[in-house]
This record gives sequence, C-alpha cells and structure tokens, in this order.
Amino acid sequence: MSGRNVSEAELAEHNKPSNMWLAVNGDVYDVSKFARLHPGGARVLEELAGRDVTEEFYELHRHDVLAKYARLKVGSLESGKSSVTVGSGGVPFAELPAFQGQESPFYNESHRRFMKGMQSFVQSELVPIAATHDLSGEYPDRELQGKLGQKGIMISRMGPGPWLNEAASLGIEIPGGVNPQEIDYFHESIAHQEIGRVGLPGFIDSLGAGWLISAPAIYHFGSEEMRRKVCSQLFRGEKWSALAISEPFAGSDVAAIKATAKKTPDGKHYIVNGVKKWITEGAYADYFVTAVRTGNSGAGGISLLLVERGEGVTTSQIKTTYSTAAGTALVIMTDVLVPVSNILGKENDGFKLIMYNFNHERWMISQSLLGQMRAALADAFMWARQRKVFGKPLIDQPVIRNKLASSVAAMESVQSYSEVLTYDMGKSKDGPVGQRLAGPIAMLKYQTTRTAWKIADDTVQILGGRGITRTGMGAKIEGLKNFAKYAAVYGGSEEIMADLAVKQALRGFPKQARL
Repeated sequence: MSGRNVSEAELAEHNKPSNMWLAVNGDVYDVSKFARLHPGGARVLEELAGRDVTEEFYELHRHDVLAKYARLKVGSLESGKSSVTVGSGGVPFAELPAFQGQESPFYNESHRRFMKGMQSFVQSELVPIAATHDLSGEYPDRELQGKLGQKGIMISRMGPGPWLNEAASLGIEIPGGVNPQEIDYFHESIAHQEIGRVGLPGFIDSLGAGWLISAPAIYHFGSEEMRRKVCSQLFRGEKWSALAISEPFAGSDVAAIKATAKKTPDGKHYIVNGVKKWITEGAYADYFVTAVRTGNSGAGGISLLLVERGEGVTTSQIKTTYSTAAGTALVIMTDVLVPVSNILGKENDGFKLIMYNFNHERWMISQSLLGQMRAALADAFMWARQRKVFGKPLIDQPVIRNKLASSVAAMESVQSYSEVLTYDMGKSKDGPVGQRLAGPIAMLKYQTTRTAWKIADDTVQILGGRGITRTGMGAKIEGLKNFAKYAAVYGGSEEIMADLAVKQALRGFPKQARL
C-alpha cells in the first residue's frame, strides 16, 4: 500500500479524528492510530489532518523522525510534490572548506575517498543508533566494537604508523578503499571530525575516546607479545581498552598519583592497589593502561602497567553531565596481581611515556570538537532558514546573521590553524609527539575549546529552548554546550594548555631582547 499514489483530493478526505492522513515532503502518512501517542497530543494532528504539512513538520521535527515512523506511510502524493532536501549537503560551512570549493594544498583524492567512506559508515552504522544510545546511556556492544575495528575506523583514527602494516593481515579494511600506506594525519583528522559531526558527545566518546589514548601506548611501549596478542584484539574490536591515569588525588598533576604497584617476593608479579576516577570507557574496558607508583614520590617513581579486567578490578559508572554511554568510570584496583611482563617501557619511566602520549591526545580532542562545532553550526543554519518568526525566516533577522558570521569566522580560523599544525605533524621528524610541537598543540587545544564555548553560546541563542533540549531539533547544539566544558578539562585544562604554550615559547626567548 505504501507504494500507491494519493491525489490531493483523496488526502483532503482523510480529515476526521478517526481517519487522519498527513502529507510530509511528498509522502502520505496515516496517523489515525498514532494520534493518541503523539508527544504533542492528538489535537494538533486533528487540526492539520487532510493537508500537506511539510512546512509545519520541519518547524518542529528533524527529518529522521520520518524514518522512525515509516510504517505509517500509505503512499506518495500524485503530484510528486517534494520540497525538502535531506541532510546538510550544500549547507554553507557544513563540510570542511576543502570539500566545499576551497583550493587546499593539504587534501587530495585519497582524502576525498576516505571522507566518503567515513560518511557512509557514520550514516549506516552510527546515526541510526546514536540518539537512542546517547539518551539511554547504553554501552556499545561487541558487535558495534567489531564493526569499528574491522571497518578500519579505529586503526585509521590512530593515524599513520607501523600498525597500519598489519591491517591487511588482520582482515581490516580502510574507509573508501584507501591503501593503508596512504593514511596521513589529514585522513585521521577527517575520521575524528566525521564522527564528531554525529553531534552527541556521550555517544561519540563511547566509540573509542578511551581506546584511542590507551591502545597506542600498548603498541608503542609494550612487548612484542603484547603487540601480537593484545593489539591485534584491540585493532579488530574484539577487546577494548582505557587509559587509567586520573585519581581523586591527582588530575593535571600526574606526578602526584597514589596508586601503587609492589612486586611479590618472587619478583614475578606486581600487586596493584589504587583508585582511578573519571576514566572514559572504563565501565566496559577489558584492559587498563594504568599509571602506578613503583618507586619514590614524584615523577621519577611512576610506571605504566597494562592491567587486565579480572579479580580485584571493579568499575562503577560515574554520572556526569553527558551520556553514560561513554562509560565514565570509577575504577578500583584491590590487590590485583599483574605479571611483571605487563610493564610498558621501563620501571619508573612511566611519567615520560604519559607525557609522550599527550600531544596526540590533545590534537585528537581538537579534531573531534571541530566536527561537533561544524555540526552545530550546520544545524543552526538550517534552523534559521526554516524557522519562521514574526512572519519571516529567522535568518532574515540581522542579529541572527551576525551570530552565524562571528561563529563561522571563529571556527574556520581554528580549522586553518589546525590544518597548518597537522601538516607540520606529518613533516616533523618525531610527528605529533616531538617536543617542539607540545606548545603549538597545547595552544590549538586551548583556542579550540575557547571557540567551542563561543559557538555553543551563539547556537543555543539561535535555537532557543531547543538548544538546551537533549532530543529533537537542537540535540547537537545541546551536545556541544555540554561537551565544550569537557574538552576544556580533559587532556589538560585550558589554563595548563595556555601556560604550557607560553612557557615553551619562552625557552627560545632571546636573553638580550628589549623594547
């Protein structure tokens, strides 16, 4: 029946409370039985029954609501009338400038294919479940983690490196059919931003925020046996990992951690005791890359251990202001027996390894946040065009155009800064982990989170009440509003980032320089 043509005259006949049809974007829906379940009540549907309500629908709902209720479709308008284009394609600033006509020296056809592959995965595998998981707080299941692994999403988000040589042997595909050897930091940036554009930060972080800052450490600093066994499981999505550094006693001051690892009398194991807090994806991780104290106080007594979930490891969900889907956890380790072979790097050398990981993490946070900012602005643009106030589109108001312009200018400035740094990372001998780039990357993260605050402020004002509502038209704006503060804290607070950038710059300050 859903394939039949419906004339406008026939549509008009179905205008009674017990017999209601509505047309939206060329399709006709029977909402007679649905009316009593309608969140806005039956009366509003009764008043609109028998009409084409496309304009009214898009003032109240996102297009994906239609997919949710596709079972109600009875046909299509005989006139073939369809006035709405679905998605943000062609919307100003909805894509990276390089993919909206800008001439860029940084991207090539490989990046375009990769972007299309990422967008296909996001639309087919993530978007259909994102809102439900984010709202319910449901953790990702092993099937989803397996898809993230086998489809090359996780290994691509690690960026260029020797791990990509293992993709083929592990049966891992790369998005867009890109050769693993072609992957550079711009491919990785695209991956983070495309996932970021889902716009629901708790759900986004459940897709590997903890994995991406722990798996590389295992690969870089673990034994050959760890790379063979553990990393292959992680790359395929068969297991998951998290980074366990922060404690109730120590956040930015990593050198102050209190968790301990003491060797057994036979020297074959460490006994680990301690509490870790705010561990992203910790609620469902199988492995924890854990900072422990094996020596004296201070940075010189810290080691990194790979702790497998098992006896003595308990995790509990911490409820924060974004979705529990991200599995932010309190992790308690009580007399956990860990083989000494699970040491990452050398004993008492862990502080240096933790610092080694930070540059890339901070850059990665910036990429995800850029994707979320772009999604929020695209939605704000579309909303401003379709929302009518005082008899005309919202975007006709100069104050709205001003907010959009200032937010876009701020976002694209950060994007440009990010691209220059990303190019530098690819050309520098030590990549993102080199000491020279610590300051610039810290400055990038600082400016990205500051800009996110501005864009969240502007877009919430444009969306009004919808911008502070977790579901519906303003969900991505509400998500950015929450996540901007997360990003300003984790991976190094804004204050620490700004201070680090200036202190590093001062190292090269000419001693004799004067005004």
